[in-house]
Amino acid sequence: MRNITLAAVLMTASLTAVAGAKEDAIAHFQAIAAGDVAAVTAPYGEQAVFQWVGGPLDGVYQGAESIRGVWEKFTKANGMLALDVDNIAESANPKGATVTANVIFKGKSTIKVRYVLTFRESKLVNETWQIDPNLGMSY
Repeated sequence: MRNITLAAVLMTASLTAVAGAKEDAIAHFQAIAAGDVAAVTAPYGEQAVFQWVGGPLDGVYQGAESIRGVWEKFTKANGMLALDVDNIAESANPKGATVTANVIFKGKSTIKVRYVLTFRESKLVNETWQIDPNLGMSY
């Protein structure tokens, strides 16, 4: 019985560590819209990978410093943006969490993005920013 209790406690602790991924993703989107590079880059792990698919910043960025550089370029070019988030979903287990969402940033231009974020140990380790000109919102 004691082993089962310990296993249950460890499982609960692991799930608690990833339970906030959806909220972390929303905070990430809000920081992008606000043009707050420090807040955008704070959750990345040192070896994070950022796949930017489409648009002028298309490419693969690896490591926190490389990712910071792309966000500095993006925020300098776009400034503050309005934000719409739709179809956000979180999948989690004790090893980590993945959040997907349709995100539209509105400013000088409208940027439609299909987002996939992967978190491990409360750090953002993989991000895909897929430009999707045909992305629509369900509301």
